[in-house]
Amino acid sequence: MTEQGAQAKKLILLVDDDKEILDSMQITLEKLNQEIITATDGNAAVELAVSRKPDVMVLDLMLPKRGGFLVLQKIKGSPQAKGKKPFVIMITGNEGQRHKTFAQSLGVDEYLNKPFRMDRLTELVEQYLAKA
Repeated sequence: MTEQGAQAKKLILLVDDDKEILDSMQITLEKLNQEIITATDGNAAVELAVSRKPDVMVLDLMLPKRGGFLVLQKIKGSPQAKGKKPFVIMITGNEGQRHKTFAQSLGVDEYLNKPFRMDRLTELVEQYLAKA
């Protein structure tokens, strides 16, 4: 029973196999008052992305069962998908331009190296929620 013009909650999908990072992101992003769902492996991330169609996805690169690049390829698949939902913010502990360039070729919207500041993540998520 949402009224016409009432702001519907947007959906954020957080994906990381590190429970502490996942919990930190979730607690931090809850202040945005949006719906948040989580996954701890790549297969679950793809299932949730396909079934729930999130507005924004925060995706770890190194995941069990299906790595972040394979998830990104399944969800976005090309540079033309950049700027379209779901907006994907990839997070990784891997240094190096090569990984970032490959992620961009698969349509990633943002690429953050760990450790990152939670206020920076919040800022990015807010920007993409506004576009969604």
